[in-house]
Amino acid sequence: MGWRDRGIQIKTPEQIAGMRVAGLVVGRTLEMLRDVARPGLSTGALDEAAETHIRQLGATPSFLGYHGFAGSICVSVNDQVVHGVPGARVLAEGDVVSIDCGAIVDGWHGDAATTIALGEVGDDVRALMRVTEEAMWRGIAAARIAGRVSDISFAVEQHVRAQGPYGILEDYTGHSIGTEMHQPPDVPNYGRAGRGPRLVPGLALAVEPMVTLGSPETDILEDDWTVVTSDGSWAAHSEHTFTLTDEGSWVLTALDGGKAALAVLGVPYGGD
Repeated sequence: MGWRDRGIQIKTPEQIAGMRVAGLVVGRTLEMLRDVARPGLSTGALDEAAETHIRQLGATPSFLGYHGFAGSICVSVNDQVVHGVPGARVLAEGDVVSIDCGAIVDGWHGDAATTIALGEVGDDVRALMRVTEEAMWRGIAAARIAGRVSDISFAVEQHVRAQGPYGILEDYTGHSIGTEMHQPPDVPNYGRAGRGPRLVPGLALAVEPMVTLGSPETDILEDDWTVVTSDGSWAAHSEHTFTLTDEGSWVLTALDGGKAALAVLGVPYGGD
């Protein structure tokens, strides 16, 4: 069975370059939102700032209207894990805010997420945020040409498990990305290595661990989007879109292409 038969989209170097343009829009928008987010600002105002910024950069928000989603970004606060719908909620001192952003340029998608703290939060929450981001980078670092998708999954889970009794969401995963925001294959945040499709140049994947301070069990609010922890524990979400080249890994949504973080992990950089 070939790649095309599996529905897996392999991009040419020129197409990956197009995805890099979309990825930079996402990276720059998240950088702007990290600076803008503050206590007293509504999640709806944050969404408006994101949409304006994305469009000013010549892109279209991926999320707006996606299966009826009402925002240009997802804003998930405290016990909200992912898919938070922006609106009237006002951010407060001590909130932990996960922002997920997507953009389209010339038909190509970029997708990334970050979690930020507004002011002082507990050491346990700071550790949660750190572990979640580290797990994402460990997953990306585990990817090698001719390896398997679940090598990423295994690396994410192993890092989280080694840091403490955190919950890892299993019902929500990373994914391939290209001319659509969500494509096969999925990239779970747990599992054994050596399984799933092979990793090849031109396969673009969004790696996104979602980690909680308690149980991994979740519920969905009445808006039919916002995912919250069942036990009320706080959560963090970290995501980047990356691909493999013959030279190494290239993180398409990181402003530096992932060069600095990959170097710390001993991974060759494969960007331009």
